[in-house]
Amino acid sequence: MTLVNPATILASASPLSVALALAAALAYAVPAAAATRLSQSAARAALLVAWLLHGCWLLYSLLGEASRFGFAPAVSVTAWLVLTAYAVESQVFPQLRARWALAGLGAAAVLLGLFFPGSPLPQQSSRWLALHIAVGVASYGLFAAAVVHAWLMQRTEKDMRLAAPTETGLPLLTLERLTFRFVAAGFVLLSATLLAGFLFSEDLYGQVWKWGHKTAFSMLAWATFAALLVGRARFGWRGRKAVRVLYLGAGLLLLAYVGSRFVLEVLLGRSV
Repeated sequence: MTLVNPATILASASPLSVALALAAALAYAVPAAAATRLSQSAARAALLVAWLLHGCWLLYSLLGEASRFGFAPAVSVTAWLVLTAYAVESQVFPQLRARWALAGLGAAAVLLGLFFPGSPLPQQSSRWLALHIAVGVASYGLFAAAVVHAWLMQRTEKDMRLAAPTETGLPLLTLERLTFRFVAAGFVLLSATLLAGFLFSEDLYGQVWKWGHKTAFSMLAWATFAALLVGRARFGWRGRKAVRVLYLGAGLLLLAYVGSRFVLEVLLGRSV
């Protein structure tokens, strides 16, 4: 087993990449560490600056001279997409309160991506590979947003049982509807990703489609999310049962790419 040394990777990183990542992490740390001391407008401004810096760093890392991708960049892009969903949602539901948790998630995701930038993308890959990866990561982002809303839903339900003021700022039923909308949208993109991988694997990756850990976990996650949506539509699944199935599917999907790439990149020190 060959463990990768993060310090070595960091030393070889571009100075601009390091500067953008550290600036984004620091900007995220402000609303995360000082959530109770900042005004609502100040916290929103700090999160917006962090989100913009995070996006610039991702663009530079993924589209720059030495494009790389792996488990940590996938996590980082997923976190950025969750924050994007929050930015849009907060315009419709300004009472939604989750800035401190999302800021902490963003800071951790940026630092993880900085220390583990992934493997160089193949120069001769199909022009459709980038789109295939983008759709797959977008499905990750939507399911991650669903998980965040499910967590907020559990917190709201707990506050209601204790007859305490809700800390999330949204009614329970609203959070539940949003959770399942994210699940449905993520399921559509995940289905498209798996179908494209099955039909066009040789064009995308230069090899025929085959079973592996990533494929097996992806299919199990797809089946779990399908069961959740059918259970919701046919049997009215909600509450703890629905949240547990969602967490199970998200865990399987996390193992599919992020888990497999973590083992290859960090534990085995390989790119493929």
